[in-house]
Amino acid sequence: MNTMIKSMLWMLLAVAVAANVFLGFAATGALHLVLSVLTGLVGLGAVVGLVAVHRTQRAHPAG
Repeated sequence: MNTMIKSMLWMLLAVAVAANVFLGFAATGALHLVLSVLTGLVGLGAVVGLVAVHRTQRAHPAG
């Protein structure tokens, strides 16, 4: 189960970073600012989730 969660979080982080890079070229003005903030928050959320999963695995090793 943790492997699936970690995979999903890594994919979410990659999509957020790619979207943020794309928005740097595609959007302008207030729309760029709002979408950059949203993709940044999604990326930060994915990182926090990855850290939480990592800490859980270290605290409760399977085996």
